[in-house]
Amino acid sequence: MNIHDLSDVQSNKIGDGTSIWQFVVVLKNATIGENCNICAHGFIENDVVIGNNVTVKSGVYIWDGIRIEDNVFIGPNVTFTNDLFPRSKVYPDEFKVTCIKNGASIGANATILPGITIGEGAMIGAGSVVTKDVPDNTVVVGNPAKILRNI
Repeated sequence: MNIHDLSDVQSNKIGDGTSIWQFVVVLKNATIGENCNICAHGFIENDVVIGNNVTVKSGVYIWDGIRIEDNVFIGPNVTFTNDLFPRSKVYPDEFKVTCIKNGASIGANATILPGITIGEGAMIGAGSVVTKDVPDNTVVVGNPAKILRNI
């Protein structure tokens, strides 16, 4: 495990071979698997599970309720959300679970709404806004994201 001195890692549930770079905050109840690369300027909240061999590029914040399976790529500045009706100082009883399945890739600056499942091997195009579930092995692009083709 390689944790940069300028990160704030409070969790002890981090797998072997994982690197966490500078200016990343990982809260105490987060789980991160083995051989992950968590790039600079990120935030990982408490109720988060990240699998093995996951790459999270810079500028990504992973909120409560996000589940990321193995071999997932998350591009720079991907935006996850976990509350459909956010209000200041008003919180839902529980956050919707968003699941990124094994081998999926999410392009830079994509936005993922809460409660979405991105299927195995799916690819989300850069800048896409994902408003509904994405089937396995498909490419989606646009706002709102629509299926471009199967892969």
